[in-house]
Amino acid sequence: MATLSLKEVKKTFGAVNVIKGVDLDISDREFVVFVGPSGCGKSTLLRMIAGLEDISSGDLIIDGDHANDIPPDQRGLAMVFQTYALYPHMSVKDNMGFALKLAGVSQGERDTKINEVAGLLQLGHLLDRKPKQLSGGQRQRVAIGRAMVRSPRIFLFDEPLSNLDAALRVQMRIELARLHDQLGATMIYVTHDQVEAMTLADKIVVLRDGRIEQVGAPMELYHNPVNQFVASFIGSPAMNFLPVTVSGASASGISVLLPGGADLEVPTSGAISSGATMTLGIRPEHLRIASEGFISGEIMVVERLGGHTYVYVQIAPGRLLIVETDGADSHRLHETVSLTFNASDSHLFNENGIALHRFEANRSITNVAH
Repeated sequence: MATLSLKEVKKTFGAVNVIKGVDLDISDREFVVFVGPSGCGKSTLLRMIAGLEDISSGDLIIDGDHANDIPPDQRGLAMVFQTYALYPHMSVKDNMGFALKLAGVSQGERDTKINEVAGLLQLGHLLDRKPKQLSGGQRQRVAIGRAMVRSPRIFLFDEPLSNLDAALRVQMRIELARLHDQLGATMIYVTHDQVEAMTLADKIVVLRDGRIEQVGAPMELYHNPVNQFVASFIGSPAMNFLPVTVSGASASGISVLLPGGADLEVPTSGAISSGATMTLGIRPEHLRIASEGFISGEIMVVERLGGHTYVYVQIAPGRLLIVETDGADSHRLHETVSLTFNASDSHLFNENGIALHRFEANRSITNVAH
C-alpha cells in the first residue's frame, strides 16, 4: 500500500506564493506525472512531498499518516534527481549500497539487494566500474538503482532524463515504463516534456503558476482539455488555434465564423452571445488538405519525418496552421491549399480560455478551472 494525498497544500517564500493550494490524491501503484512550463511549481511540489521543502500550510498524507513533520529519511520515499549525484570515487556497487550501509544493513543483505536490483537494471556487469566509466544512460540507471535498493513506498523523479540526448531519453522512458510494470510501485515524476508525460503516466497533473489546471489520464486530457492552456500544452505538435466570432446557437451547437468568412457549427454548448469572440482549436492530425475547404493559405514549411509529414500553412500574416499528413505527402512550398476538418473534432474556448462542453465528450475527467 502506497498512497499519497495533498490537502490544500501551499508554499510561500516570503511574500511570494509559489504553490497556491493543491489538492491531489495519488493511488497505490499509480504512475503520476507533474507537467507544466518552467516556474509552474512542479519541482517545488515534489520537494515538499520528499520533505526537502517545508509545507507552509495544508496537509501531506502518506498511507493515511499525516507526514508534514516526518523527517525526509523516515517518509519511506526515494528521490532520483536531474543530476545523477553519484559519488565519483565509489564503484557502482558502492554507490547503490551507500544508503543501506549508512542504515546499518549487513554486507550480505546489501549484496543480495544490490545484485537483485542490478539484474533488473542490466547493471550486473558494471558493478565494479566508477561513474566516469559509464554513459549518461548507465549513470541514470545507477541513480535509479540506488533508490530501488531502499525498497521505498514511493519513487520520486525530478526531471531525471533532461540531461540525456534524444535517443537515450527514448530508451530510458521505455526502461522506466518497464520498471513501473515490474515493481508495481507508486511513482511521481516531474517533467516539462509533455511527450514524457503522455507516454509514461497513468495520470497527468498539469500545473500552471502554482495551481492545478487539470488532472486525468493522458488521452482524457488530450481529447477533453478543460482550457486553452491545457490544450496547448498537451499534444505535439500543439493544437492549432483560430479566432472566431459567434454567429448563432441552437440545440445542436454553436455556429462560428472562421477567418475567411466560412460558417461552421461546432457541437458544443454554453451561454454565448451572438457576436462574441472565441477561439477554435483543432489538432494537426484533424486538419486535411482538400480541393475545397473552410480555410485557404500558402504552404510555408514542409517537415518530412518519414512516416508522417507536417505542413505549415500560412492563412494570414503571422498565423500558421500545422497539418499532419502521411509520409508520402507530395505538397510543396508556396502552394496555395484549402484546409478542412470535421466540426466534431474541434474545440471552442471562451474569452477566458475555458473550454465549452463538447456534446460527444463523455469521458470522466477532473477539471480545475479559474
